[in-house]
This record gives sequence, structure tokens and C-alpha cells, in this order.
Amino acid sequence: MRLLKLWFVTCLLAVTASARPFMVVAYNVENLFDVDGVAGYEDYQPAKYSRAHALTKLQNIARVVARYEGGKGPDVLLLCELEVDATPGKTPPDYDALLAPYANLKLADMLGAKFTPAIGDLPAEALLAKAFADAGLTGYRIVIGDSTPLAGERKQEIKCAVFTRFPVKQTRSHATPGARAILEVQVDVDGAPLYVFANHWKSGASDAETEKTRALNARTLRLRLDELLRADPHADIVIGGDLNSQYNQKQRYPAMTVTGINDVLGAQGDELSVAGARHDLYNLWYELPAAARGSDTYRGEWGTLIHLIISRGLYDLRGVQYVDNSFAVGKFAGLNVSERGEPVRWAFDGPAGSGFSDHFPISAKFTTVTDNRPDRTISLLNPGEERAGDATPVALGYANLELEKIALTADKLPAGTALRSDAFKGKIVRVEGKVAEGPRLAVEFRGETYDVYSYDEALRKKLRAEFKAGETVKFYGELGVFRDRWQFIVRDATWVK
Repeated sequence: MRLLKLWFVTCLLAVTASARPFMVVAYNVENLFDVDGVAGYEDYQPAKYSRAHALTKLQNIARVVARYEGGKGPDVLLLCELEVDATPGKTPPDYDALLAPYANLKLADMLGAKFTPAIGDLPAEALLAKAFADAGLTGYRIVIGDSTPLAGERKQEIKCAVFTRFPVKQTRSHATPGARAILEVQVDVDGAPLYVFANHWKSGASDAETEKTRALNARTLRLRLDELLRADPHADIVIGGDLNSQYNQKQRYPAMTVTGINDVLGAQGDELSVAGARHDLYNLWYELPAAARGSDTYRGEWGTLIHLIISRGLYDLRGVQYVDNSFAVGKFAGLNVSERGEPVRWAFDGPAGSGFSDHFPISAKFTTVTDNRPDRTISLLNPGEERAGDATPVALGYANLELEKIALTADKLPAGTALRSDAFKGKIVRVEGKVAEGPRLAVEFRGETYDVYSYDEALRKKLRAEFKAGETVKFYGELGVFRDRWQFIVRDATWVK
């Protein structure tokens, strides 16, 4: 019996040792541009985007990524919105060679006192790799796709990239007319092939016209998936990135006859059906309760524009396997989350800028198995399923904020403190002042004039009707800037006292 127990323990340790746990993260970093002074977007030209701005963006991305895996970072990182290098070299970049001369420098020095034209010529992904190295995030291989425009089309300004610690076996770019190419990367996870697809589809989730292009994005991807799945119905595939679609696009926008993510790609929420023949893709947003699904915000509602979608093969007992219920949204208190619970997005204000991204990253865990049983699947705890209520957008809950606790008040601001500063932008302020004269709805507060605005049209009309020039008003407003004018945004009717 003792020998039998010893044999069992030895076998268990062997199985445990063979498993390879790892994490995949998808993150839209909101326009990471290099510092060569050439950019297709006005905001990222030298007049507004300095090396100090770039340093802040790069270091802040690294700070977020370092929150994963105990500071080590994920083994697979799918990134959106890196600049397509406007001044590329004649050959594909060798990132190790590009960064080797700077091994003894920190990124802050490279973009500061030690800056040279050669550093200015580094592409955004190389600068990010250096920011990662400074933060202890090392060992990544970098893959970017082919951003060459199709004949007759304009140059794309931003691209996807994959950072991975696994050996890269193959890469392909899949072009779509009028859209960014989809990047395919096949990696080797301790002998198990894993196909990773990095996407950034056409923007405008609620717009039926741009949905036509997203449907083309989806068709491009679906054709390649069908090719892979014909060769191996249990291929291990992760689809990630910013699809500019809600996970429930078909339900949320019923007027769209054909949606890219649901109708063409076939991403859906019935997790049990993925083990059968009915569906081959599962959207990991369904791992969370409906009220918790959100990684970006727009006009008072949560959105799910960034996705991780997995194939049938990630549920079987062969190769790579999904860790059930491991999907999560990367909201890190004190870092990339505002006091309202929203993403702290990038802002150009001040000499160095501030903030992170208008998206939270999302993540999922995986492991490897050695059973070699594609005919068997893992047991699921609380398997995801689609419900009728999924069509209802999740409100941000501005009415439920404890305004008295989180709002800045006059007595909390020392005399002489300038409210119009980066330190207070995005903060909720308790305002008491007189309605200003003039055609714009504005208020005089602490000796300065601020516009008053609401994204809610009905509330905006109500404020205009009730706020009479010269009258004293009291309300809570989120401090911000729009077209160089400082303003207070009233997010909910309960913010008016």
C-alpha cells in the first residue's frame, strides 16, 4: 500500500509539473505614438505631443501590465493602437538589436538628456519594450503585422502588436478592404500550438454604416478560422483585441440586420454548446454577471468593445486549455480607475500629460494538459449562457455615487489653489455659484467662469430652463476641458441640488 501511495504521488507530481499555466491580456493603449515627429494624427505631432508625453504614456502602460502575474506580466499580450511607424527602416525591425545600445540607459534618459536622432527613429513598440524592461517585464518577442495599405486605400495610422514569451512559429497578416489588417501569430506553448489573432476593427459600434466594414473584418477572420478548423476541429485559438462591437451587438442594436461579431464571426454566449457541434466560439464576456460586463464607457453606459474569444479546442483535454471562470477586467484601484469607477483615459494636459487609456485591459488564464483527449472536455462551473436581458446596456450608476464623500468642496481647496489644473481634471466638484450671463450655460465659481454641460439631452434642456442668469445654483459637476474651455459636466439629475 505504501508503494502504491508513493507511485500515485509521483504520478501526480509529474502531471502537475507538466502543466504550463499562463495568461493572455488584451489591451487598447489609446494611441501610443513614437517620437520621430511625424504623425498622421494632429494630436501626436510635435506641437502637442512631446517626448515627456511619450514617456508618461509608455511608463503608464508598463505600470498597468506589471499588475499581472505578480509583476512579471502576461506571457501573451495583445495590443491595439500602436502607431504604424511613419519613418520605417528598409528592413523589418530586429528589436533586440535596436535596443541593445541602450541596455545601460533607462527610458527616461533616452527620452530626456540622452536623446539622439537614433532614439527618435525607434518605433513605438520598441520604446514600449524598453519601458517594459525598465519595469521588470522582460523576455518578450514582438510581432507586428503588415500595415501596407491595399491598392487605392489610404495609409493606416495605427496597428496591432503581439508581445509573447512563447516561441513564435508563424505569423500572417489578413487584409480587409477599408480596415486594419488582422494579425495572426502561432506560438508554441511547450509543444502545443496556440493560434492568436490580434484585431482592431472599424470604429463606431452603434453605427449601421460602419457595421458593414466590421462585417468584412469578421468575414476575413472567419474564413481563416474555418481553414484552421477544417484541418483540426479542436485547434486552440484565442481571438482578442478591440472589435469595436458589443459582445451582444445583435441584441443591443436589433436594427442591424447583419453584425460582424455575432452573425458573421459567430461569437456567442452559450458555453456548453462550444463542446458540441453547434458553435465553435465562446465570448468570455459571458463569464461575468451582466452588470459587471464593461471595459469602456460612452455617454453614461458601459461598453465591451475589447474582447477575448476562444475556440472549442480550449475546452478539451489536449494541448492548451482555458481555466474556467478566469476572465477578468483589469481595474486596478489607485492606478487606472477613476473615483467614478471608469478608465482613467489619456490626457495631454500639462508638460508631461497624464492618464492611461479609455479602455481597461481584459485577461484570461490558460494552462496545458497532456491527456491528448480532444474527445473529452473540462467540467464547467456556472457555464455562461445568453439571456434576454443582455440587450440592456449597463448604466454607469452616477446616481449611486456617494457624492458627499468623494466630491471636492471649497473648504478642501486651500486658498489660492488653482482648480484649473491637471491635478483636478476629472474630479467631481461641489459647485455653488452664480449663473453667468451670455448664450452659453455657464457658472461663476471661485472667480472664474466654467461652462455647464450634460451628455443627457433631456437634463441639458432642464438645466438651461432652470439655471437663470444671476441666480445662485448648487450642483455637482465633473471638471473637464472641451476645446480649450473649462467645464463642469453634470452626469445625472441627482447631481443638481
